[in-house]
Amino acid sequence: MANFNIDAKQNMTYDAIVIGSGISGGWAAKELCEKGLKTLVLERGRMVEHVKDYPTMNLDPWDMELRGGLTPELQKKHYKGGRSGFIGETNEHFHANDLENPYTEVKPFMWVRAHQMGGRSILWGKQCYRWSDLDFEANAKDGHGVDWPIRYRDIEPWYTYVEKFAGISGDPLGLPHLPDSHFLPPMELNCVEKHIKSRIEKDYPGRHLIIGRVAHLTVPLNGRGKCQYRNRCDRGCPYGAYFSSNAVTLPAANATGNLTIRPFSIVQSIIYDEEKGKASGVRIIDAETNEVMEYYARIIFCNASALSSTQILLNSTSNRFPNGLGNDSGELGHNLMDHTYRIGAMGVVEGFEDQYYKGRRPNGIYIPRYVNLDEKTKSDKFVRGFGFQGGGGRSGWGAGANLEDFGGDFKDSLMKPGPWEFFITGFAECLPYHENKVYLNKDVLDKWGQPTLSIDCEWKENEKALNKQIRQDAKEMLERAGLKDIVDFDNQHEPGFGIHEMGTARMGRDPKTSVLNGTNQVHACKNVFVTDGACMTSSSCVNPSLTYMALTARAANHAVSELKKLNL
Repeated sequence: MANFNIDAKQNMTYDAIVIGSGISGGWAAKELCEKGLKTLVLERGRMVEHVKDYPTMNLDPWDMELRGGLTPELQKKHYKGGRSGFIGETNEHFHANDLENPYTEVKPFMWVRAHQMGGRSILWGKQCYRWSDLDFEANAKDGHGVDWPIRYRDIEPWYTYVEKFAGISGDPLGLPHLPDSHFLPPMELNCVEKHIKSRIEKDYPGRHLIIGRVAHLTVPLNGRGKCQYRNRCDRGCPYGAYFSSNAVTLPAANATGNLTIRPFSIVQSIIYDEEKGKASGVRIIDAETNEVMEYYARIIFCNASALSSTQILLNSTSNRFPNGLGNDSGELGHNLMDHTYRIGAMGVVEGFEDQYYKGRRPNGIYIPRYVNLDEKTKSDKFVRGFGFQGGGGRSGWGAGANLEDFGGDFKDSLMKPGPWEFFITGFAECLPYHENKVYLNKDVLDKWGQPTLSIDCEWKENEKALNKQIRQDAKEMLERAGLKDIVDFDNQHEPGFGIHEMGTARMGRDPKTSVLNGTNQVHACKNVFVTDGACMTSSSCVNPSLTYMALTARAANHAVSELKKLNL
């Protein structure tokens, strides 16, 4: 791994500083290092080295005392994030400590965080979809939020650039509103998914069911192994088969000799030079010693994850920016978005009892958006749209976990595959409401005495109308596909469960209504770049991480170009 900077002198200067090491931070480090910049990556958590620091990657349930469950002490440690249902013994070491890092829910909001090298890139869902002009033009057309300063043509070559290096598997479909990526061979649908695909596409012209487009390698790439279908991704993949900063971008950055990593570095603020009119560095708190230190650089990439990046900007006050760095518009902290989640339907599929599948495919199906694409598909109930994710499979021995049966016959029955089941759950777009916001809370401090965030966010009428349509369409599609025992559901989750926080430092054309320009620079402090979820101007209905990667590579290229012209 990279050089460590634990013992460096306080006033060390680099060409570039990257705050955060998750998906966008890793890409920023790679691009800046490969372009020759001596780059310091500041990570608030511990070091996690690829493979070496994946302690549970090969454990089976019987290797763990609680079979993967959390002890009462660990439940307290994750008393907020644990609500997500994603935290267990196999991965809790990759989730933030809620006791040391509190936040205030003005309205219920799930904020899942990961404080270690690689951040949430170790834990993410790997679903990768390009956005289109249906997304980039949406705000301008229906009047919600401000217009994006870019269009698909501006980011298209950067999608291709990052896809070729990250490795995205999937099937081309040729849809203008869901552009095809540069694909590796797709994973395969199972027999039931193929059957339901044929029924849906026959009964609903214009609707498609495809295998998910994912950052999992289906063939070896750049020294990384292909997916082994273990579905233990959130423990860290020893084969490097799925994209993470730890396995992909940070090793590439380190190979240049230009990378320095400083773990346990909590960024307190970005330092603004009043005379020069630009940022000069970053002030940190050492998480282990509480020592305050400063590092300096010509450009700064803020990639701490959407809400944490905004928290740093809000905490970066000066005479020029008394309300937070770059907050001339008053929009810093506002327009928080997520995707609605866990609304859909499930049922039993008959007629395939003599068929099975091999391995645990870490991927599902995807049904792309089919409403509000044009006048023909326009809804009078809501604006924007939704897509579905899901999958089919046979229940196993775990189905008996909550039954009261016992004895030899019961044990024998558990060794037989259960019925085929299939489910879909919708992901709907959230509008960028000014009222959905975060702000600093100086009454609630973290372990290091720093102000925390208060989060004030809720679904409004448009999201509720989308969710109602998702539930109705999901049930109807499964009924017409011939499923039995169908159950439709809406788990009434608050924002944050999608773990797709977006907005709060949005891009825009006008400095009076946005924080960042079209190349992700703070309007009034152009040597500071924000390329994680905070920069998003709208939320689309597809997963956003691939767009963060492309925006980051594009911004890094622009930053180096401007440095060479002596504009920064």
